[in-house]
Amino acid sequence: MDSISVNKFRESLKYFVEQVVNDHQPLKVTRRNGEDFIVMSAENWLREQETLYVLQNNHLVKQIAASSVSYTEKTGYKLNEEELDEIVGV
Repeated sequence: MDSISVNKFRESLKYFVEQVVNDHQPLKVTRRNGEDFIVMSAENWLREQETLYVLQNNHLVKQIAASSVSYTEKTGYKLNEEELDEIVGV
């Protein structure tokens, strides 16, 4: 993650905001007398929140783990032709 001073951030605010939004990379802004902060796009923040929700939900984590095992072992559910046609036709 890139890091810049709050003064440099303030001087080129529009540039850095565009960079964060377009590159989907957060930016750490440091302050001499105070807490540092992170600037990130709203889209990335929402993705982070969704990831945290899943990781904090034991039931979902277990489902993902079981799915990964069944995929690796090729023992998962297999669609029949009708189901496959329905999905492909969408």
